[in-house]
Amino acid sequence: MNSGGLLVHKSTHHFDLVNFWMDSQPKKVFAMGALNFYGQAAAVKRGVTNFSYRYHNSPYAKDDPFAIDLESSPVLKGLYLDAEEESGYIRDRNVFSDEISIEDTMGVLVKYRNGAILTYSLNSYMPWEGYNVMINGSKGRIEYSAMEKPYINAGGKKSDEGAMVYHHIKVLPLFEAAYDVEVEVREGGHGGGDPAMLDDIFLENPPHDPLKRSADHTAGLRSILTGIAANKSIASGLAIDVDSLLVW
Repeated sequence: MNSGGLLVHKSTHHFDLVNFWMDSQPKKVFAMGALNFYGQAAAVKRGVTNFSYRYHNSPYAKDDPFAIDLESSPVLKGLYLDAEEESGYIRDRNVFSDEISIEDTMGVLVKYRNGAILTYSLNSYMPWEGYNVMINGSKGRIEYSAMEKPYINAGGKKSDEGAMVYHHIKVLPLFEAAYDVEVEVREGGHGGGDPAMLDDIFLENPPHDPLKRSADHTAGLRSILTGIAANKSIASGLAIDVDSLLVW
């Protein structure tokens, strides 16, 4: 109820990237969303019968591919299971419970201050994790595809979670032959972005970045506002003026 759903919890990172690529800020947002896969109503239609509150100590968990075993990893156990009394956060709740209410299928349309328009689709039940980006401009088109390792990797190295499995850039100029661009491969989560971010935060003298990728609090504000506006649009059926969400 208080998470903001995936348009805040997950999409904020995507909207942050778009703001950076566009070098602009969201102006108006319209969105639609639905709960099509998770939750009890959708699951019953597919013949799902396990609706236990959580997977821990559940007799159904062993044969449920959606179950997460918090005792399988010292990190998961210490961070979530052992801290439940203090945090109140139940990490392994059943995604097909009748209490699941946030959307798992979302479409967002964003108008930016510089005139650019974003069409965004998020589907949280796909067989692979990653994203496809298409940027259309006056000189042609850029296509980028990325596939990442899952972020729950209890049996493997934590540093590999979210690491890039595959990524590809294709440039399609107007009236010219398309060509591929080699993508630099770096170690670490988020396609190598995590180590760079940690260096910027914790190193006394972080290396100079000519691309100016380090974010400040205003970048976080601009990215989360898109998701907040999208939630309000889904609830109201109206396009939301992003500036109307700010209190000066």
